[in-house]
Formats: sequence, C-alpha cells, structure tokens
Amino acid sequence: MYENTTYEVILQRMLDRVPDKFDKREGSIIWDTHSPTAIELQILYLELDVILKEAYGDSASREFLILRCKERGIYPHEATKAVLKGVFTPSTIDVTGQRFNIGDINYIVTGKIADGEYRVECETAGKIGNQFFGSMIPIEYIKGLQTAELTEILIPGEDEEETEDLRQRYFASFDENAFGGNRADYLEKTNAIPGVGRTKVTRVWNADISPADMIPKESVETWYNGIKGTLTGEVRYWLDSVFHAAKQKKLTTGGTVLLTIINSEFGVASDALVQTVQTTIDPEVNAGGGFGLAPIGHVVKVESAKAKAITIKTTLTFEPGYGWANLQTSIEEAISAYLLELRKEWADTSYLIVRISQIDTRILNVPGIVDVQNTSINGSRNNLNLGKYEIPVLGGVSG
Repeated sequence: MYENTTYEVILQRMLDRVPDKFDKREGSIIWDTHSPTAIELQILYLELDVILKEAYGDSASREFLILRCKERGIYPHEATKAVLKGVFTPSTIDVTGQRFNIGDINYIVTGKIADGEYRVECETAGKIGNQFFGSMIPIEYIKGLQTAELTEILIPGEDEEETEDLRQRYFASFDENAFGGNRADYLEKTNAIPGVGRTKVTRVWNADISPADMIPKESVETWYNGIKGTLTGEVRYWLDSVFHAAKQKKLTTGGTVLLTIINSEFGVASDALVQTVQTTIDPEVNAGGGFGLAPIGHVVKVESAKAKAITIKTTLTFEPGYGWANLQTSIEEAISAYLLELRKEWADTSYLIVRISQIDTRILNVPGIVDVQNTSINGSRNNLNLGKYEIPVLGGVSG
C-alpha cells in the first residue's frame, strides 16, 4: 500500500514545504536536517505495510496467522510420532520398554500386539519415522534377543502442519461452522487425530435397512423362546437385548455415522489406526454413549478406504538408447504420482475417476518416451470409475 512512499518522495514533500528563499540543495543545513527524518519516516511506512500485511489471514506470515487462527479456536497440528510394528525373535521374549536404533533414529517399544509382535514408537516426531524399516539394533543389551525388525507402519508420523494448510483451515472455518456433531465437526475432529490424512463422512449409512424388517415376527419369537433357555452369559445377554429392542421397536436407522479414512500418507489406514480413531470418536464398548468426541446418540463406525489395484498396459515407442529396461521405474513413478494426486482429492469428490488421457500424458512426460498407444486400465480401454470408498494404488505396469 505504501510501496511508492519512498525516502526520496518523503524528502521531496518535506523540502517542498520550505520556502524557496532558503537554500534546500543537498548539503545545505535544511537538506541535512530533513534527510534523516525522511529516512525514519520511510522506515515507519515500511512497518505500516508489514502491519497491514500481517493483519489479514490471506497474507499473514505463519507467526501472525497462528494468532489469527486462535481467534477461531484453530491451532496448528503439531508433529506426531510414527507407530510401527516390530517383530522380535524368539517370540517368547518380552521387549516392552526397550529402545532400539536404525541409523540416526531411535525407537521405543510401547506395547505387545501378539507373541513376538510389538508396537514400536519412533522417538523423533515427524514423517522421518515412516521412512525406515528392517533390522534394529538394541541400544542396551537384551539377553536372549535374536532378531529385531521393523516391518510396517501402523500409524504414520506427521510433520508440523504446513502454513498453507493452516491458512486453508482458517478460511474453511468461515464457510461452515463445526458444531455439535455436524459434518464439519466430524471432519475437523477426525482429521486432527494423528495419522489420519483425509476423511469422508456418511450420514445414516445403514439407511438401506428397513426398521420394519427388524421387528420379530411370530415365528422368530417362537424360535427365540425356544432357544434362550439354552444360552448363558454374554450370548444370552446379547440375544435378549437385541430381541427386546426389536420387539419394542427401538431399533432405528437414525443416528448412525460412517467415517471412512485414509492415512496421512494418503494410503489405506491400518487396523491400528482405524481402532485408534474408533476409540477416540466413539468407543465400541460404549457405542452412542458420548464417551468419545461424537455427541450422545451418534453411533459411529470407522473404516478405512479400500485399495483398488490399478494395472496399466500400454504400447510405447522409445527414443534411440531407451527401452523398457531402463525406463520402467520412471514410468511407474510417473503413474504413481498421478494416482497419489487422485488420492489427495478423494475426500472432496463423490468418487474418483482414473483417466487414460492422464496416464498417457504422464508417460509422455518421461524423458525417452516418443509415443504411447493402446493404453488400458485393468484390461479396459475406458476410464475407470472407482467406488465411493475406493482409492487407486498402482498394481503394475506392462508395455
């Protein structure tokens, strides 16, 4: 706003206010006294420009954007630690609480999954915890330990939220208020859970069930009365609860919410991450009771998006000196990058479409490729429409 208010402009305005009968040339007393003042005023205008820039959400730097976000109850997501699966032999050994190392990264075993399998947490927060697998070295000697290996990511680690992502959440807060279990509320709370990348919210996801079909008919009641005396414990309790709820017409399709998630690496969420989100939002043991973040009366089911393998077959023409042997990896990386772009858009679309034209374009951008023809996706020359809860992953490329 004040970019044209320079030292020279300010100084000239000041000198113009001095009568011409006085000496105003450079080096004169008047010029020498006005010049430092003009410099200070220019600095003041520069600071005013900074204040204006930092006062608005679309131009504020990270420090001041965080202050703006606080006014909306929004805070940047902190970096989180990756949780991985560790496999140890012999399977009878207990390594809970032990620390291990791969390169410069240290890990600590936090809990047992099964015999020989443990949850291992990276001690360094951020995506760096997702990058290393293989043999681990114990930091302290563990008697009887034969092997220790990291095999898979359970909950991906995340870096501190990027400034532009925070800015996007700030502006989104004006579009739709997150309150009381509405769609925006579920998206905000679920996406904030460490390891979650994107979420789809489906209301009344079991609406295909008719409440009338749940009411037990006479034949069902006869069967129930005949079998209940043979049951005991949890089985008897469950059957009694379901039968009487149906008999009294308490069963309904209302109040159900389906949360479908992908992880922060934009891939299929692990069972551990799904369970973590389920427990945080609506613990199964107290479903609908309001013991999680979901409101009382909302029965929430959490699932991962399903991976859809994408197999590409195409006919390629190469430049001299190039061929399938030295370009296969580059071609696969190009297609994988396209599928990753689609997965990032998954939560904002009804369903994804894998387009042949896009695949051809990505392949043609690989240096050494002259032409591409007859491209097919999963054996078809047509674009592939995915289901609402499906995400594309590369299943292979052949030429």
